[in-house]
Amino acid sequence: MELNGKIIAVLPVQVGQGRNGEWKKQEYVLEYNTDSQYSKKVCFNLWGEKVDQFNIREGQNLIVSFDIDSREYQGRWYNDIRAWKVVEQADVAAVNMQAPFSGQQMPPPFTAQDAPTENAADDLPF
Repeated sequence: MELNGKIIAVLPVQVGQGRNGEWKKQEYVLEYNTDSQYSKKVCFNLWGEKVDQFNIREGQNLIVSFDIDSREYQGRWYNDIRAWKVVEQADVAAVNMQAPFSGQQMPPPFTAQDAPTENAADDLPF
């Protein structure tokens, strides 16, 4: 899934020790749907090296790609919204302004001169 919005809160980094070693997690609050009368907020998290990789700050306008997972603990269910990709909206606008096919020019349109001739001998490549 993907949401566009503005970071309104950066929560403290959490660290701990698990069976696979040390872990690091940070949570962020994203406000989205601000065009409507009632905007929405979602708290998502990043794990491990992604915390440093994306370097999210309050006030940034971002596009966040994430997965939602739910788990049960002692009869209660908890949701986890884990981001796997974060892009600043300014970066997305710059990419969208480029020409299609990674900056390559489009091929010229097909014309009647490009059509194969009726010569059967030249028809097959083998």
